[in-house]
Amino acid sequence: SAYGGGAVFGGGGKVNHESYRVAYTLRIHDGDVLDIAWSPGDVWLATASVDNTVVVWDVEKLPSTVAILKGHTGHVKGVTWDPVGKYLATQSADKTLRVWRTSDWGEEAMVSEPFEECGGTTHVLRLDWSPDGQYLVSAHAMNGGGPTAQILERDGWKFEKDFVGHRKAVTCVRFNDNIFEKHLEEVGKKAQYVCLAIGSRDRSLSVWLTSLKRPLFVIHDVFESSILDLAWSKDGLVLLACSMDGSVAAVVLNEKELGTAMPKDTKSALLKKIYGQNIGPAQNAKPMLIENPELLKLAQNGTDNDSEAEASVAVNGNRATPSLVKRGPTDKQLEMRTSDGRRRITPIYIVPNSETTNQAVMNGNSMSSESFGKYQMQSSSSEAKSKIRVEKLDGVVEPNVSPGKKSSPGSEKPAPAGPPPPRPNMIAIKHKPGPVNTTNPA
Repeated sequence: SAYGGGAVFGGGGKVNHESYRVAYTLRIHDGDVLDIAWSPGDVWLATASVDNTVVVWDVEKLPSTVAILKGHTGHVKGVTWDPVGKYLATQSADKTLRVWRTSDWGEEAMVSEPFEECGGTTHVLRLDWSPDGQYLVSAHAMNGGGPTAQILERDGWKFEKDFVGHRKAVTCVRFNDNIFEKHLEEVGKKAQYVCLAIGSRDRSLSVWLTSLKRPLFVIHDVFESSILDLAWSKDGLVLLACSMDGSVAAVVLNEKELGTAMPKDTKSALLKKIYGQNIGPAQNAKPMLIENPELLKLAQNGTDNDSEAEASVAVNGNRATPSLVKRGPTDKQLEMRTSDGRRRITPIYIVPNSETTNQAVMNGNSMSSESFGKYQMQSSSSEAKSKIRVEKLDGVVEPNVSPGKKSSPGSEKPAPAGPPPPRPNMIAIKHKPGPVNTTNPA
């Protein structure tokens, strides 16, 4: 048959029972396609090309397109979907990583600083999202002149940590789609973490667990050329790696090494708890995704207003007492001067954020269900700058004083004349070995 069913090449006469035929040929790019990715729920298909664009296809109405994302000025070498379906991320040879909104296909963020020192030495730049949606890990970044895989946080797209260790540029990054669990006997608690594989031009691949500070293992010299792509099996126990030399390697693991995968229904419930809405086709029908559970409750109850919001947050299983929060400016602080010259700054109202309200405290080896080993990603690279501005107001305000202590102009009495107060006892200080200045200060 022209569509399969013949003998398997090199299979010793075995018959290939799989039969495929072309369903659609999608033609819109002006150049080679370097990466593709399916959205959560398989509703959309994104393709990245050397024509500097990303095309989003409507799977239910192929070959119709949903959007053509333009903005990169170089070959787009990697594309990946947020597991919640709210964002699409791309990485390009123009030394930028861009995040696009699926609600209106506009650009949400553009990150370039970690890639400024990078050269165009990689054929692909396959970035990936963590299965909990909290982190986006890029390919081919640089830190201090060394190749890294940069970690971007979903909260503000900060890039303060990265994975280091490979000798040449990182070409591809692949998170295991499972969230793993392992019981820690020494503390009597269950740890939850995610797994990540990294491939590089140095022909090696490394596998990391967010519960460990070092790689779980590193495999060298399996290939004769650069690693091009990585893929995990559905159960998360088999890792496939392909190389430019034309070969494919399989790494087989077990639950003792990785841990037990969290059930799918538990994982979906956990994502719904974090983001306030389930993943898959549900959020594609309603692009407005509220990631803050408290704001979601207010929207559902119809009690949200501009002056106050009722919020109650569960902490360690105990529900806090609801309180009324007055809202003020969210992006600036008001500064004035008191009559005695001191600064008075009006505090700002910080909007509750699900990534912080849902995050529990992690002490030692004690980990919560929302952390997945958060903040254990290794190596710091830069500090995030504050976006809050200070507005100085003219005028003088009265300083805060205790009741009965208020003073008026001219009421201060001069200090009575008398002998100066005694000098405090001098404390002997032990100096380190070296020359000591024994002369008295002027």
